[in-house]
Amino acid sequence: MRSVTILGATGSVGSSTLDLIEREPDRYRVRALTANCDVDRLAAAARRTEAELAVVADERCLPALRAALAGTGTRTAGGAAAVIEAGASGADWTMAAIVGCAGLAPTMAAIARGGTVALANKEALVSAGDVVMDAVAAHGARLLPVDSEHNAIFQCFDFARPGLVRRIILTASGGPFRDATAERMASVTAAEAVRHPNWSMGAKISVDSATMMNKGLELIEAARLFPVHPDQIEIVVHRQSVIHSLVDYVDGSMLAQLGPSDMRVPIAHALAWPERMATPMAPLDLVALGRLDFEAPDPGRFHALTLARAAVNAGGAAPAILNAANEVAVAAFLAGRIGFLEIAAIVDDILQRYDPPSPETLDAVLAVDARARELAAERVEDCVC
Repeated sequence: MRSVTILGATGSVGSSTLDLIEREPDRYRVRALTANCDVDRLAAAARRTEAELAVVADERCLPALRAALAGTGTRTAGGAAAVIEAGASGADWTMAAIVGCAGLAPTMAAIARGGTVALANKEALVSAGDVVMDAVAAHGARLLPVDSEHNAIFQCFDFARPGLVRRIILTASGGPFRDATAERMASVTAAEAVRHPNWSMGAKISVDSATMMNKGLELIEAARLFPVHPDQIEIVVHRQSVIHSLVDYVDGSMLAQLGPSDMRVPIAHALAWPERMATPMAPLDLVALGRLDFEAPDPGRFHALTLARAAVNAGGAAPAILNAANEVAVAAFLAGRIGFLEIAAIVDDILQRYDPPSPETLDAVLAVDARARELAAERVEDCVC
């Protein structure tokens, strides 16, 4: 049996991972599950899977978790340090699905144990890409991408002959405002922004899809994961979200990975790799699908794409600043404190005003992240006033 830890077990990715694991209980043993403070869902998952350990990041929720799991064989713990310990629990396979920079330290703890880490946390590679990849090499860990786009590239990329790759093409749904004018986008609400046309996701990533910052972050991730220059990575809007990304080779051949818009497909690939496992997804019906459409994204309406490409080309601390400022701005938008278009404007402003040395350790990355958040929070207050 393969032992499994899920960091962020109650989110959409964590829940999808649990669904797959519970379909094959003889194949997987759950070592640890973590959540922020969703005690009911965490305790229910721990009971169903007979998890060895359940952890809440918010220590105030620990008494409720203990009560919910009383009489079971599951140990409980609470606090940020306990989440990191869960990451270091020595599982054969760890799902890193904690949203935001809160997932950095637990992900690094899992990498340090040298096992397989399935990465659904964008911030690990965006904010601390060099630090993470150096740790993967140093500890002999295996990093498997779970984002549908990067998983698609992983399935199509010839790692033995990377020089034969001409381009990587990241596909984007375009989000809920792909046809909206700039004037319309200036007045959209949080409820509209989280209503994704193709995917069921959390609020933060749904807003990132609406601004297309998610695709900018994925561009930075792809530049870390795959041995190509950032200029070889292109973004194309593909409304149907059936082709999840493509790899273009020098001979003119183009390999694409197709699948339904369900995160259980890339998660299953990472969970069973290098084998395959069955999922409950029905086969694609290409005849019913009928057509696949592609178009170039509009950088005029989606300024986040320009900011992300500038950040990956600048390197150093720029990607971490981009990510931190975006998180603060998105949270302010979801709280109704700023407008939709002000998200990218705030990120742009912080990138221009804050230029620290390149961070070389996780602590240095977190320091850059903290300062960028402070500056972004100040900028939010200016917008509110």
